[in-house]
Amino acid sequence: MLLGLRDNLELEGYEVVTASDGEDGLAKAISASPDLVILDITLPRKNGFEVCRELRARANPTPVVMLTARSQETEKVLGLELGADDYVTKPFSITELLARVRAVLRRAGGRPSGLETCRIGDIEVDFRTHQAHRAGQRIDFTAREFDLLRYLVGHTGQVVTREQILNQVWGYEESPTTRTIDNFVAKLRQKIERAPHEPEHILTVHGAGYKFVG
Repeated sequence: MLLGLRDNLELEGYEVVTASDGEDGLAKAISASPDLVILDITLPRKNGFEVCRELRARANPTPVVMLTARSQETEKVLGLELGADDYVTKPFSITELLARVRAVLRRAGGRPSGLETCRIGDIEVDFRTHQAHRAGQRIDFTAREFDLLRYLVGHTGQVVTREQILNQVWGYEESPTTRTIDNFVAKLRQKIERAPHEPEHILTVHGAGYKFVG
């Protein structure tokens, strides 16, 4: 999960510092002076609640987004009372997390960065608003389809394996099968390719995976 989060945030243009436990995370949150801290409540050695509490006890104003697998209202309330700015409950999509990160940074005056728009043939895609249009007509994508499309576009010209896609796009939820990837790619092709059975943009590299060509 940690590496998947890092890679997706870096793909969006953010500089990322990671920590494998709460004590290391607290030290880095203090020394690196980041624009935002993403805290998993279940961190070892010092959990996310403790890290958030200590940050605020030091009058550290860095915005905090907490990740939790717990859906109980009391856990959410506790995090917010300790000074967290927002929380995301697992399982979540990278689209949801990025939207919350951007919102918290906007409120804090930080810079929302990263892959924002692209053109695929005659389709205009806006990753900020999750909208796409062809000749003025809106094309509807699900949140997961947008996650997958963003990942492929962000790796234009590179061959990405199904396992990489599973780790980076589905990495925070229950593990799907590689067949799930093929099904989602087929759905994307139906929406962006003029001839889905003869794709120009999302290419299959047999024995390897997929490659996006702009």
